Amino acid sequence: MFTVCALYHFTRFDDPASLREPLLAVCRDNAITGTLLLAKEGINGTVAGPEAGINALLTHLRALPGCADLEWKLSTARDRPFARMKVRLKKEIVTMGVPDVDPRAKVGHYVQPADWNELIKSPDVAVIDTRNDYEVAIGTFEGAVDPKTDSFREFPEWWEKNKDRFHNKRIAMFCTGGIRCEKSTNYLISQGVDEVYHLKGGILKYLEEVPAEQSTWQGECFVFDGRVSVGHGLKEGPHLLCHACRRPILPDDKKRPEYEHGVSCHLCINETSDEDKARFRERQKQIRLAEARGERHLHADVVDET
Repeated sequence: MFTVCALYHFTRFDDPASLREPLLAVCRDNAITGTLLLAKEGINGTVAGPEAGINALLTHLRALPGCADLEWKLSTARDRPFARMKVRLKKEIVTMGVPDVDPRAKVGHYVQPADWNELIKSPDVAVIDTRNDYEVAIGTFEGAVDPKTDSFREFPEWWEKNKDRFHNKRIAMFCTGGIRCEKSTNYLISQGVDEVYHLKGGILKYLEEVPAEQSTWQGECFVFDGRVSVGHGLKEGPHLLCHACRRPILPDDKKRPEYEHGVSCHLCINETSDEDKARFRERQKQIRLAEARGERHLHADVVDET
């Protein structure tokens, strides 16, 4: 059993590049895999490993500048959810692409999971899901607005086009773990929205703490690791990953004629050219050859449903 740790923290790193190698060393020494993103605005990522190793990493992270009050969420996975460890340097730890958005300055009102249901049932509250369309497709809160965005970068443009729909409404926002709401609530405040709220700890914390019989969550929650989705109690969900488009699919979707492992599924069959599909087939061939030699191909996914 692996301990999965999702974390983020907004703080000022003057030289994030200098933090990269020490972080990689801690992860290597403790058999941790996953991805951590470093930027001048802070750190974000999800990693997995033995419980003792995750504890060692958290000790290291909390000693970084401004990270003493770092928060994280733990869950478990039967299989290793990541193939390797990556620490990447980025301009933003979650990409919104809007200058001067700074969650350290001000964010919306945090709402604890136990208080979320009462807030979102209020008639003067509009509930907005800030996640990508493929995440929303497998689960969301009852009555939530789906912006149908392909990426978080599209959210500001969506808001500008749709803001009149929410005149005289309080805004309640949510995302997987909370990081996107840190930026989106700061952005809405900068746009003059008076009352903005967001779910503390995101969907993951809600699913962990709120009993299923009291929940207003419908479906599963997409996660960016080998588990693909989780449900109440953070139990692994039924979804698999299409290794061509990286969207979640169900086991029965593999029986559909559009499905070819690593090449296409019913969601992406018409999104790629014949040349793309030929390239994907060659990639799958190289993965199989590497596995036959007892090696892991560079582009092999940690979850293989074949």
